[in-house]
Amino acid sequence: MMPLQANTWIAEQLADAGIPAADAVGSAVTFVAAFVALYLGSKVLLLPIVRRFLNRRDLDTHAKRPLLKLSSIIFTFVAIAVAFTFAGFGNILTAIATVGAAATLAIGFAMQDVLSNFVAGIFIYTDKPFRIGDWIEWDGNSGVVEDISLRVTRVRTFDNELLTVPNSQLTGGVIKNPVAKDKLRLKFVFGIGYDDDIDKATDIIIEEAKNHADILDDPEPTVRLIELGDSSVGLQSRIWISQPSRSDFVKTRAEYVKTVKERFDEEDINIPYPNRTIGGGLKLEDTDGLGELSG
Repeated sequence: MMPLQANTWIAEQLADAGIPAADAVGSAVTFVAAFVALYLGSKVLLLPIVRRFLNRRDLDTHAKRPLLKLSSIIFTFVAIAVAFTFAGFGNILTAIATVGAAATLAIGFAMQDVLSNFVAGIFIYTDKPFRIGDWIEWDGNSGVVEDISLRVTRVRTFDNELLTVPNSQLTGGVIKNPVAKDKLRLKFVFGIGYDDDIDKATDIIIEEAKNHADILDDPEPTVRLIELGDSSVGLQSRIWISQPSRSDFVKTRAEYVKTVKERFDEEDINIPYPNRTIGGGLKLEDTDGLGELSG
């Protein structure tokens, strides 16, 4: 049975049953039935095919999720378009163009942010500045990426808070991804006293780095004298870890700094406190008045 014939047949059955406005009701019933059938068909048949196709191309979760969501949106639109035709409403594209001509300006202003975030989501997908599971930092925030959609990215902070970030915020500024590569360099400044032996302190810092199981020998640890402060000499240690994550970063640095501090204590190397000297005097005026008050 052709679509228009089916729509006419439904309308005739409704009219015979005494249903008022049988033509309009018949078109509505035809539209709903056709849309439900096509929508469920796409979910059951077409989306699994798309998913298998993406799996065969060895795409990671970062890439598959937006593509699956986009495919679902396209299938839904197609289902609406076909159901629109089945119901005898004419060509949906013509109808959309007619309505859109009047509403383009208003929709354009209303959709600016949505479109901006959608385009930013496409850039995140193509440029891949980060992936699901990466630890990222931006605008004073940091956390682990849990989900990337076409509009927003969800980041779990290290305080277990969930941040829902518009994609445009992540493409319009600087994003730091410490785990993008397979190695990460850590830096820490140890301050020693001016009377302490710089070479001895440097040897201790490097030895403790080499003794730590999670610190790499290649690239090898290094130490640089970077500052002569008010009360201390600053020695910057530079070490490398492999397969970095936030937990590795915090744990390794804390253990390393602790062992260096303990060695400094054993070798009588001082880590001085900042010293502040306040000078000057107190000048009193109108001391005659004070004498009268005391009398």
